[in-house]
Amino acid sequence: EGEELKVVLGSANFRALLVAHDDITNKNFEGEIDRTQIITKGPQLLGPLPPVFNDSQEQVRYVNIKKSQTEPLGITVKLDEMNDLQVARILQGSIVDKQGMLHVGDIIREVNGMPVVTPEMMMEMIIESDPDITLKIIPSFQHFNKSEPVFMKAHFSWDPMKDRLLPCKEAGLPFSDSDILEILSSDDTNWWQARLADINGPVGLVPSQALEEKRKSFVSPDLDYSKSSLFCGLTKKKKKTIKYSSKDNKEFDKADVLIYEEVRRMAPFERPFLVLVGAKGVGRRSLKERLIKDDPRRFGTAIAHTSRAPRNKEVDGQGYYFTDRETMERDILENKYVEYGEFNGNLYGTRADSCWDVVKSGKMCVLDVSPVALKMLKTQEFMPYIAFIAAPSVEALKVMYEEGRRFARGGRGGSSVVEIKSEDDFIKTMKESGLIEKQFGTYFDEIIVNDNFEETYRLLRKSLNDMKTQQQWVPVNWVH
Repeated sequence: EGEELKVVLGSANFRALLVAHDDITNKNFEGEIDRTQIITKGPQLLGPLPPVFNDSQEQVRYVNIKKSQTEPLGITVKLDEMNDLQVARILQGSIVDKQGMLHVGDIIREVNGMPVVTPEMMMEMIIESDPDITLKIIPSFQHFNKSEPVFMKAHFSWDPMKDRLLPCKEAGLPFSDSDILEILSSDDTNWWQARLADINGPVGLVPSQALEEKRKSFVSPDLDYSKSSLFCGLTKKKKKTIKYSSKDNKEFDKADVLIYEEVRRMAPFERPFLVLVGAKGVGRRSLKERLIKDDPRRFGTAIAHTSRAPRNKEVDGQGYYFTDRETMERDILENKYVEYGEFNGNLYGTRADSCWDVVKSGKMCVLDVSPVALKMLKTQEFMPYIAFIAAPSVEALKVMYEEGRRFARGGRGGSSVVEIKSEDDFIKTMKESGLIEKQFGTYFDEIIVNDNFEETYRLLRKSLNDMKTQQQWVPVNWVH
């Protein structure tokens, strides 16, 4: 037995086995051959090695998918550059995604043993097939790394059932203005995969930023991606549009036409500024005064500057800071004012440093400003909570106006002068409110329709109290 073991251990085959074992253990898969280990004699071949040709055969796989009557497969296909039928997108959470047998980039050759060459043909065959579907595919062997989720605040509402460009209406995810979407995939040019972030609901398709921008503007042929995908492309029919040039309009601001706004979730914190916006006569100033009166330790407001001369018994810093017009104009040009305007030939405005003085005193600074000021205020520097006080119906405005008149007369012995308003004034307020919301709505954190002052005040206080206990969605540039 010892002699037999000696023969086995000394054989070339056994030495080759040990070398292979060491290479595998050391992961030396591509290293140089150890030429000190020379195999003197190898196994005899029964025949010559087969010839190798340059053209390789396609590696074919068969994938079985079970169709459901209640949900779509969740797959989108397109013709690639070689006119092969390629998997363009797989919806996360769909039947195909859960099975994990099909991947983006795979080439589909057959459906249930029948050749398929176009997206239309495949759709018809799947609709007419039994629940069990067999696909013959050429694997792509592509690996797509999953990126970190992105959260977007939508600044428009969308109903997939009314969107003529969406290939499969049931795959769409409806959402409303101000909803927060978690974007799970943005690989497709026109359709993102998303779900509602606050409820962690089902995944669906939503229009991409690029698609929504194309809908609202002229698309030149070289920017039209419809040729690359039948399902996900835009139609070739052009619609009549009005082109906009920012060079021709100095008031243009990209933020005014936001489609999506990237946001992040932050831990509870109290915003340093509360900004109330609304049409004239809608009650925002009354809300500010009520907040400061009810809780003077928590709320305060900045003292305005003016270029007019102080009147009799007026003291600088009490009611107004008095300065000269030249100084105010210079400071305005240097962006030291969050808002300003002219009345009866005198300038009035609120300086940014006056606002910060309120914050430094430990209070939330409450501002009721023109909506134009929002462009300066909604930044990482100020981090404001912006509440839009929307006008109610004309009838509701009339009722609130009459209640205000009675309160003013009753509280001051009937001697105060109350502004007289007509129905045209109420109609003007309602129209102005609608225009502000349309133009500046992307800035708002909250919209409250002031059809009852006490209820509006209660809702506003609730939102401010929730800041201390609930997480908040804020623009992404506030975090980074």
